[in-house]
Amino acid sequence: MTKKKRIVSGMRPTGALHLGNYHGALSNWIHMQDSYDCFFFIADWHALTSDYENTAHIKACIRKMMIDWLGAGLSPDKSTLFVQSHIKCHAELFLLLSMITPLSWLERNPTYKEQIAELKNKDLSTFGFLGYPILQAADIIIYRAEGVPVGIDQAAHIEITREIARRFNYFYGYVFPEPETILTESAKILGTDRRKMSKSYENAIFLSDTPDAIRKRVATMITDPQRKKRNDPGDPDVCNVFSFHKSYSPVDMVKEIDQDCRRAAIGCVECKQKMAENLISALAPIREKTEYYHQHLDLVDDIIAQGNKAAAAEAERTMESVRKALKV
Repeated sequence: MTKKKRIVSGMRPTGALHLGNYHGALSNWIHMQDSYDCFFFIADWHALTSDYENTAHIKACIRKMMIDWLGAGLSPDKSTLFVQSHIKCHAELFLLLSMITPLSWLERNPTYKEQIAELKNKDLSTFGFLGYPILQAADIIIYRAEGVPVGIDQAAHIEITREIARRFNYFYGYVFPEPETILTESAKILGTDRRKMSKSYENAIFLSDTPDAIRKRVATMITDPQRKKRNDPGDPDVCNVFSFHKSYSPVDMVKEIDQDCRRAAIGCVECKQKMAENLISALAPIREKTEYYHQHLDLVDDIIAQGNKAAAAEAERTMESVRKALKV
């Protein structure tokens, strides 16, 4: 039997997951479970890099995120699901890797510059924020991952991880494989206001939303901005609602709406209503499973504990090799 390639990835616990999270990462993780040896973790220490002033919500968000993962289809029988901060070896390896990582590597990180400019309301002039690529590298190579599934915008982060692993191996002898970047495709799902879907923008549709909540959120969605009146022809190619149709509506309906919109045979209100019902139907199995796990929190906690135990054992095996290589 061919050994499965190991992959590692994580998410920050910021609360309930929305469709942007699902299409951007989670759906790809679910599809990869049968083909890879998967380690997926809740990155609660990473949440501290930008939200260090307000940490009260993090613990509660961990369980919420795990419930959303399980409801969406991640399986503890197929993947190792765990919490970053429960595996203390991550911190040890982070410290050791920080000793050999040049400052210039961190300063050139494009995300670092972008977030400094974007999050002007937060003081991000901390080592934790500057050095988070080292923690991310530790998260990945401590499991000797051979690949990391990411979107194209995250590819630069994996290159830093590869450089850090290569530098460690150069100084101390081979311990870490250099993880490959596994580029994943994701449907372009924007928020209800056509910006990036985000909780902070209040434009998100959540996996756990009730049918009524979904209908209300969809009703506020911006459509073709050039279509002012019901009898004005529309352009589905620039309509955010139509992009949702392509993901959640039957192929025949998508084709019909495309044609009807262009000849003003359907109005935006009716188009939204059709899409909302299809979205509700698509999310129903996820909502049903998450409700089950909300009623069985002991089971959720047990899944986390078992995942932590398996991850900790694997991480400790790697750290034994690291300590031996470093002679410490």
